[in-house]
Amino acid sequence: EGTMTLDWSTIFNAIVVINAIFAVITVFREKRDIAAIWAWLLVLVFLPLVGFIAYAFLGRKLPKNRLFKLHKHVQMQLDERLREQRRQLGHDAKTPADEIVSKNRNAVDMFMTTDSAFLSRQNKVHIFTNGNDLFHRVIEDIENAKKSIHIEFYTFYNDQIGNEIRDLLIKKAKEGVEVRVIYDSWGSMGTTRKFFKPLNDVGGHAYPFLNTRSVLLDFRINFRDHRKIIVIDGMIGYTGGFNIGDQYLGRKKKFGNWRDTHIRIIGSGVFGLQARFILDWNATSPRGQVDEDEVQPKYFPVTTTKGNVNMQIVSSGPDSDLQQIKMGYIKLITMATNYCWIQSPYLIPDDSVLDALRIAAMSGVDVRIMIPSMPDHPFVYRATQYYARQLAEEGVKIYYYGKGFIHAKTMVIDDEIASVGSANLDYRSFKINFEINAFIYDQKFAVDLRNIFFNDMTESERQTPEMFAQQSLWLKFKQTFSRLLSPIL
Repeated sequence: EGTMTLDWSTIFNAIVVINAIFAVITVFREKRDIAAIWAWLLVLVFLPLVGFIAYAFLGRKLPKNRLFKLHKHVQMQLDERLREQRRQLGHDAKTPADEIVSKNRNAVDMFMTTDSAFLSRQNKVHIFTNGNDLFHRVIEDIENAKKSIHIEFYTFYNDQIGNEIRDLLIKKAKEGVEVRVIYDSWGSMGTTRKFFKPLNDVGGHAYPFLNTRSVLLDFRINFRDHRKIIVIDGMIGYTGGFNIGDQYLGRKKKFGNWRDTHIRIIGSGVFGLQARFILDWNATSPRGQVDEDEVQPKYFPVTTTKGNVNMQIVSSGPDSDLQQIKMGYIKLITMATNYCWIQSPYLIPDDSVLDALRIAAMSGVDVRIMIPSMPDHPFVYRATQYYARQLAEEGVKIYYYGKGFIHAKTMVIDDEIASVGSANLDYRSFKINFEINAFIYDQKFAVDLRNIFFNDMTESERQTPEMFAQQSLWLKFKQTFSRLLSPIL
């Protein structure tokens, strides 16, 4: 009996050692930051089988040959289109927005350096916070499209609104309008190629991002196309937090009212969205690289729109180590002298963003962060609560939004600069997903976004350090454990 016990313990110890060796080899075979290394070692060592299954979904890096760069001649053509746009717009009288740009020139320069994000002047921008209003306008713009409709979304569901938009795209394709759709196969779970076949059959084109064959064959949860882009005739653009699905119109009981933020752009700011779409189409289309004739003037028509809003369209993703949108968030937070108000469904900042928020709050800046009062992903929500508690103790005002689910990704500082886009305030948006944001320099837009935040506060409850202190030990344990996993959530 003693021998049997020894045998079993030897086998167990051997399994533990072999698992640890495989864990180390698995984690160190690809370049990662230290926080992610320790988080994955924790998961793989203490959860042997479950950990490796989780790694298959969450841990594997995107193969180098799947990362993409635009051919130089195409980039040159894009640059030429932008120069032509600037030439024909001319140098008009300085606007108040231009004064904000001059004052914050180093932020503008940073985006131009890290992402070649040109400064677009004199745009007209409209804010949407309600899905019904947004899709009413989107459908109207698609109906009126004459030349091209380019759509890119993380989620394009096979449900009521999804079918309505797909059927409208089929109608436009039959009219001879160029229709191209990129969707993420994971984010659009349940939407198969069969759903888009009627569109492809009439001359439209719809493909999963990076041309993934299926969710089962490409079961990485990481490196998803989280961008939300619509460009119509190269003249009207949309971006923000909404996806295409009934839940985003408040039709799902689980979430109830869906509170999000999206913007409609008219002006040369649309060029940034169009250029990003072409880059992603280049990586996705089975036809391979975009040809020279793909970057045509028809995709970048000169606009005579004279609005007041200056902006830069900034994208980031795992194809670059610069984390451009995260750098933008840090820049805005550290530039704030009066206030910095943020809305994000997930609050899992890395140390650099956490320190920026702390420094701002301790410098007397009014830092407010609004997050949901309900979870959509358990571990993510507990980690969000952990950081909310920590920041509340350090002077940041934390608000739980109570009227449904808040999914907006916005930041506004000092009635001057704002950001609206797809990037959450978390590791996943900073490093793992492909994202896009509009950074906007305009007093009126910033004030409008601030007022929207202020109105949302009437539907929210501030969480004080005392309220966090009263949480149960079990809840705090779940938050602390989830926080340990934050680099890989």
